[in-house]
Amino acid sequence: MKLAALGEVMVELSPRGEGLLAQSFAGDTYNTAVYVARSGVHTSYVTLLGDDPYSEQMLEAMRAESIDTGAIERLPGRCPGLYSIYNTPDGERYFTYWRGESPARELFADQLQRERLQNYLREVDCLYLSGITLAIMAPHARECLLTFIGEFRAGGGRVAFDSNYRPRLWTSVEEAREAVSAFLQQSDIALLTLEDEQLLWGDGDADECLQRNGRYRLSELVLKRGAEPVLLQHDGELCAIPVPEVREVVDTTGAGDSFNAGYLAARLQGEEPEAAISAGNRCAAAVIRNRGAIIPRSIAPGVTSR
Repeated sequence: MKLAALGEVMVELSPRGEGLLAQSFAGDTYNTAVYVARSGVHTSYVTLLGDDPYSEQMLEAMRAESIDTGAIERLPGRCPGLYSIYNTPDGERYFTYWRGESPARELFADQLQRERLQNYLREVDCLYLSGITLAIMAPHARECLLTFIGEFRAGGGRVAFDSNYRPRLWTSVEEAREAVSAFLQQSDIALLTLEDEQLLWGDGDADECLQRNGRYRLSELVLKRGAEPVLLQHDGELCAIPVPEVREVVDTTGAGDSFNAGYLAARLQGEEPEAAISAGNRCAAAVIRNRGAIIPRSIAPGVTSR
């Protein structure tokens, strides 16, 4: 099985004490792609990069993770976005972004680029994208991507989507709701976070969130709730899978992204949804005990394994 993740990878600056910052690369769908690739699933990343040294280092990092970079194009004179992490004592994270000129914002915008990407993506089994992917794209590019996804699914492909709502990336909550709803209509797997859903839609609780998302024809709906049990709606049934306690949480950056990776990798390797949620929990637990979205293999190799 082959998975392709679409989105943006940025330069990440994370705290290392005494005013020092460590530099790495991260981005929500990119984080997921890395951990899926580490599980042994053939994984591609689809984005646009610049012709600067950081973009070259990003490509080298992806290749080191065995991520297929064949769909990535580079725009002359451009450079990727950047963000920094600030952590509170309990490990909660806050971000500051510099991404206005990121080349990934032009994903699916140019006709020739779009045609090349579509030909490439027709060869994979599952597409993974997020609300952030949609938010950085131009409205016309989003419409073209939505049309392609409909064709992709009609040809037997599957789509996994995480709404991942970041208000500052959208012109209005109405625009975000319209776009997220349209892509959920064309998704098979929804990997949602209750906090994001409440911020975007105003849901009062998990039941209201599940009921609202019931209007979409999703084969699998996963609702992440931090340390609370993960809710799974599948085959007309609802179940709750406990989240094992994690002590000494250092940094929650990438928690949801790594959970998604564990889940998708397990499903693509034939595991049932319940077992896939356990794999997602294991992956997230390893990540939040360390700083940054992508933890070194030397710290926790095979974080999605049993």
